[in-house]
Amino acid sequence: MNPKEEDLKITKTLSTIKNRILVFSGKGGVGKSTVSANLALGLSLRGKKVGALDVDIHGPNLAKMLGAEGRRMEVADQAFLPVSINENLKLVSMSFLLEKPDLPVIWRGPMKMKMIQQFLGDVAWGELDWLVVDSPPGTGDEPLSVAQLIPATGAVVVTTPQEVSIMDSRKAVQFARKLNLKVLGIIENMSGFVCPHCGRKIDLFKTGGGEKAAEEMGVPFLGRIPLDPRIVVSGDDGRPFAVYEKGTEAAAAFEAIVDKIVSTEAP
Repeated sequence: MNPKEEDLKITKTLSTIKNRILVFSGKGGVGKSTVSANLALGLSLRGKKVGALDVDIHGPNLAKMLGAEGRRMEVADQAFLPVSINENLKLVSMSFLLEKPDLPVIWRGPMKMKMIQQFLGDVAWGELDWLVVDSPPGTGDEPLSVAQLIPATGAVVVTTPQEVSIMDSRKAVQFARKLNLKVLGIIENMSGFVCPHCGRKIDLFKTGGGEKAAEEMGVPFLGRIPLDPRIVVSGDDGRPFAVYEKGTEAAAAFEAIVDKIVSTEAP
């Protein structure tokens, strides 16, 4: 298939998706995939038709976090069929194409971009209210190509409170602006920790940095998610914390974040 035909297929696919949200970060290790998984599931449980697209080719984690590890995408009418997580949520991930979950993907840029193009043009997404894209971290070649291939209607930047991460989150906001992406806001993850034994709050990675960066950059602050060991356990078990750990401070914080994102929804 020539590039023009590929572009037409992608354009046709994107025309059936109302809202396309790019979740990314200025650096790795800030919980971007955790936010993506919980956001996609949270939107689906509000009755929205949602697709989750894991384009972190080297570290595809959404399948495990959404309880779909080990499953495979089927093919029908020359198109990949996304894996169903629930009646409203579909997932596409590189992990569904690997023979073993611990196999590394040793590809150069052109191979990765070709795969991302296939995830769009060759997948039968159907009509969606939201497509949540878990993007590779950073502001280099891969995120740039992803942002250009998948013209998003909005971007969410994930950061942690410490200064080294905040510096990179500012770069991420500038990156989005240069690509004419509307920044829906910044999420401050790992923001404070409440000791389960004494109840004392400890700011392991400081707190408030994400909110300060949002204010300085003139973008919305979506909220802060505290550290909670149950988030780690729920992610490993494929049970996203915002749904399966209701009643926790972290789940309540994330529900408020989803409310703010839903309020930006295109009709």
